[in-house]
Amino acid sequence: MTVKQALKRPEVLAPAGTLEKLKTAIRYGADAVYIGGNAYGLRSRAGNFTYEQMAEGVAFAKAHDAKVYVAANMVTHEQNQAGAGEFFRELRDVGISAVIVSDPALIEICATEAPGLPIHLSTQASATNYETLEFWKEEGLERVVLAREVSMAEVAEIRKNTDVEIEAFIHGAMCISYSGRCTLSNHMAMRDANRGGCCQSCRWKYDLYDLPFGGERHSLTKNGTTEEFSMSAVDMSMIEHIPDLIQNGVDSFKIEGRMKSIHYVSTVANVYKAAVDSYMADPENYVCKQEWIDELWKVAQRELATGFYYNTPSENEQLFGERRKIPEYKFVGEVLSYDEITKMATIRQRNLFELGDEIEFYGPGFHHFEQVVTEMYDEEDQSIDRAPNPMMLLTMPVVQPVQPGDMIRKRK
Repeated sequence: MTVKQALKRPEVLAPAGTLEKLKTAIRYGADAVYIGGNAYGLRSRAGNFTYEQMAEGVAFAKAHDAKVYVAANMVTHEQNQAGAGEFFRELRDVGISAVIVSDPALIEICATEAPGLPIHLSTQASATNYETLEFWKEEGLERVVLAREVSMAEVAEIRKNTDVEIEAFIHGAMCISYSGRCTLSNHMAMRDANRGGCCQSCRWKYDLYDLPFGGERHSLTKNGTTEEFSMSAVDMSMIEHIPDLIQNGVDSFKIEGRMKSIHYVSTVANVYKAAVDSYMADPENYVCKQEWIDELWKVAQRELATGFYYNTPSENEQLFGERRKIPEYKFVGEVLSYDEITKMATIRQRNLFELGDEIEFYGPGFHHFEQVVTEMYDEEDQSIDRAPNPMMLLTMPVVQPVQPGDMIRKRK
């Protein structure tokens, strides 16, 4: 059997904090998306879905041969389980492909009160060995999202010893706490991170101060804008290690970021879709393209590393001191329509841009081109020299055909 025949194509799984992001992720290549419902999730501010929005999202996904999963991975306290049975039945009946859960109580409720709804184990449950995966298999779960602390060697060992589906994070923010189980937010802002209220205390800026009684505080480091003290981890990117992930049996490539923008979701889904397709087409001659790496840096908010896959992160995987790489692009608009006769595109503005700016258009399938803004017109067809108002509609000539849903960005 050849390498190509033996390998299974992994699912590209993208985050979708809103219905708009769901549709964007799928258009840009995601095989599946994960969303939050109105309860039991860990992103209370992520624009979670109503049942009606879920139904629309599921219909859109099915039309594009994609799946929708719902994260219900909170740690429950007494009374938090009230209504869970009805919640899971609604998810099942609306057509959700699986629910992602960490709390054993919610797993039991889902299995008994919503039979037929597949259950995936959340990364919050810290699955780090194949015996754990086998345990959850006996409990009826078909997929496990591995703890982010698992190494690539451990992924290989897990795959050799179990047939449970493996989902693993391959891109996005890394939580400083083990498998995301943090209580900093509880103590510092009285918001329970494990019940959806994380205030991201680890991302705050810290310093060392003297606090004279009755006086103003003064920095003892006098570091200005430099960040000397940090609990903030760099982000993960595994774009350069697609072969390792596929050859070691990862079934689903999970991208973090339900609170990120459609710029982020579209770009990252586009890149990993292209990389997976390229590898599966010819694994023996696969090469990671520099353009994929460059593309991911266009939406990176922090520096990038490989997490725990190849070594234990050190101080080099922490954010402190001067920024070693600064994001260079910002999202400025999206294409709503294109007139093939006039070569004019109708655009919804997302950030300020103006005449003379060099902008980049990109779309699904890694279609890119750049041009200079030479003309713009408002909704009254009046010539304008800048687009300053959020979400305003405008038209402009484009040098290549574009499609609805294509995105526009410019270098900062």
